[in-house]
Amino acid sequence: MKIIRVETIVLQFFPGKVIKDAIHTFGADRGGLVVKVYTDDGYEGAALAGWGYIFFGMVRNAAVTLKTMVDNLLAPVMIGEDPHLIRHIRRKMWDNIEYVGASDFLHMGVAALDVALYDIVTKAANLPGWKWFGAARTSIPAYAMVGWYYDSDRDFQKACADAVAEGFRDVKIKVGLTDLKEDVKRIRLAKEALGAGQVMVDANQAFDAKEALRRGRAYQEEDVFWYEEPLVPGDVDGYVMLTQSLDVPIATGENLYGAEAFRRYIDAGAVDILQPDNRRAGGPTDWLTIGALGEVYRKPIASHGGGPANVHLLCSLPTAIYLETGSLRNQDFHVEELKMKDGAVLAPEMPGMGTEIRQHVIEKHRVA
Repeated sequence: MKIIRVETIVLQFFPGKVIKDAIHTFGADRGGLVVKVYTDDGYEGAALAGWGYIFFGMVRNAAVTLKTMVDNLLAPVMIGEDPHLIRHIRRKMWDNIEYVGASDFLHMGVAALDVALYDIVTKAANLPGWKWFGAARTSIPAYAMVGWYYDSDRDFQKACADAVAEGFRDVKIKVGLTDLKEDVKRIRLAKEALGAGQVMVDANQAFDAKEALRRGRAYQEEDVFWYEEPLVPGDVDGYVMLTQSLDVPIATGENLYGAEAFRRYIDAGAVDILQPDNRRAGGPTDWLTIGALGEVYRKPIASHGGGPANVHLLCSLPTAIYLETGSLRNQDFHVEELKMKDGAVLAPEMPGMGTEIRQHVIEKHRVA
C-alpha cells in the first residue's frame, strides 16, 4: 500500500450564533481545512482514503493559509510512502520544515495528516481506532461545553438544563469575562440546573497569576470539579503556584503543542489534569505519548474538543476521565454518529477514526 495523492479542501461556514468566552468571540469567521490522503490499495483490494480535519472558530483565512502550507511543505514528502510508517512519515515532515519552524500553526497541518494516516491504517485493519490502539474501555464519560456567555442568565441556565435533558450529567461553563461576583453567580446557576452533576470552570487564559489565585479560591469554595486554563500557556511558574496553592484541580493543555510541552508541565508540577487538543497536540501520535505520560505520572486526561477521533483516543487511554463535547443532537458533519448512554459516549464501531465528513457538507461549504 502506497500514498498516491493528498487533497486539501477549505470549508467556510456561514455566520452562526455568536458565542463568547473570556477572551474570544466565535461565530463570524468559522472555517476548516479537510485533508484526504489517498492510497493505491487498501482493505480487500479497494483503495482507501484517510480523513483529517482542522477547525478554525474565529480566524478569517486561517484554513486557506494552512492549505498552502500542507500542499507545499508537508504533502509532497508523503507521496510513495507506506501509510503504516506513520512515525517515519512524521519524521520526514519535520525534517522538511525544521529550517522554517516546525511548531504552532504548521504543527496543525502535521496533526491533520497524522489523523488521516491513522484513519487509513485502522480502516485497512477493518477495526475502529480504539480497538486497533488497544482499548482501555468501551465508553468515555462526557460533559457538555454549553456554559458560554449568552444574552441573559435565563439563556445560560436553559443551555445547562437542555444538556441535562439530553442526557449529560456534567457541564463546563466560562468564567473570567467580568467580575468574580458574576463568576460565582454563573456557577450557582449551573449547579441549580444540573442537580447532582459536576460543574467545571474555564477561564480561557483571562487572568494573571495573582488574580487567578484569588478567583481560584472562590471557585474552590463553590466546589467546582476543575479550574481550566486560568493563565497563558507560557506562565509555567504561575501554574506551579496555582497547583500548589489550591485544592481544586488545575486543568490545562489545549494550547500546548506536542508531547514535549506536556512533559515540561508534568515535570514542573504545573498541571493536575491534561487536556490535549487534536489540532495542537499533534494528532494521535502525540496524543498517545501524552496519554502514556499521564499513565506513568498518574495524571488524568480529558480532551479539549469532541468528535469521533477524540473518542477513539480516550477509549484507549487508562487515565482518561472526560470527553468534551456539545449537544449530540442533529449530528450532520461526520459520517460517524456518536451515541451516548448514561452520561457516557459509546466507542464507535465503524472501522477507522470516524473522521470522514459527509459529502453534502463539503459540497455546500467548500470554497477552495
